[in-house]
Amino acid sequence: MQKKRLGSSGVVVSDICMGTMTFGSQCDESTSHAICDLAYESGIDFFDAAEIYPVPPSKETIGVTEEIFGRWMKTKPRESMVVATKVTGPGHGWFEPPVRYGKTSLDRHQIRRACDDSLRRLGTDYIDLYQTHWPDHGMPYEEVLGALTELRDAGKVRVIGCSNETSWGVMKSLWTAEAQGLDRYQTVQNNFSLINRRCESELAQVLRNEKLSLLPYSPLGGGVLTGKYNQTPPAGARFTDYLLKGEPRQKKMAQRFVNDRTLETARRMEEIAQSIGTSVTALAVAWSRQHDFVASTIIGATSTAQLKESLVAKELILDAETLARIDQVDAEIPTPMTEDGLRRL
Repeated sequence: MQKKRLGSSGVVVSDICMGTMTFGSQCDESTSHAICDLAYESGIDFFDAAEIYPVPPSKETIGVTEEIFGRWMKTKPRESMVVATKVTGPGHGWFEPPVRYGKTSLDRHQIRRACDDSLRRLGTDYIDLYQTHWPDHGMPYEEVLGALTELRDAGKVRVIGCSNETSWGVMKSLWTAEAQGLDRYQTVQNNFSLINRRCESELAQVLRNEKLSLLPYSPLGGGVLTGKYNQTPPAGARFTDYLLKGEPRQKKMAQRFVNDRTLETARRMEEIAQSIGTSVTALAVAWSRQHDFVASTIIGATSTAQLKESLVAKELILDAETLARIDQVDAEIPTPMTEDGLRRL
């Protein structure tokens, strides 16, 4: 497993990260622990959680993922792993904020409280990477970064990052950190995959020039790239449920991921993967890893068998011809998760 630095920090991680958002929903505790065991034994030392996990979030399950993962953590030396989690912030379209907190924001009170709660659930006295899950552009960045800096000064957090952030938001945060003498984000965790390549435009320039690292999530496009939605949507799958019985915002999210353009991209990627003797899962993860601004690609799993398929990517290097074929699909079906094919971030 290759190792890369998070931004300009001293934290170095495996270039594949184990995501945990299925722990407590699609995975029971024993399965979740088996997935973590396999990931750890395969060289993954970076694990990503969030206070609102598992997904889909609900007031009954909020925090369960951190509790399940925290119990697994006790079976391994704490210093042998890098643990990331997130403070939720305001809801952004497809879910409401944690019910126990009411209408949340990224103010000092919420950030402190969320961090302490995560530390308790994880059973640790520090978090390696603490991230804002969704931005709160109505809150001054001085407030957000000030609270995160206090957590780092207190030894509760080693490095800070953001998620689902815009290029403007990242630059605004960096300017504020420099102007106010506050801690700066080292990472950006955004959606990035073969059906959503928007990070390659404006955000990539920010990441390269400001020495931040991207932590891509959903490299399989929410499972769309595996081809499971190409025929009749499978019963029990996340986007099947969203499309059939989800609230309006969930249906809208599902339609972004599952549409004619994303399904055609998935079909063509399957052809490319077969031609080089691998799965589209391995192809997608390997493609993500080969970007210079990516530190670690976050993968998910609901079984050890599924994880093994993703782990093939750690030995897979895509050659120039394969990358060119992938780019040709993107040229013909640009950014299929947007209706007009324009890249925005």
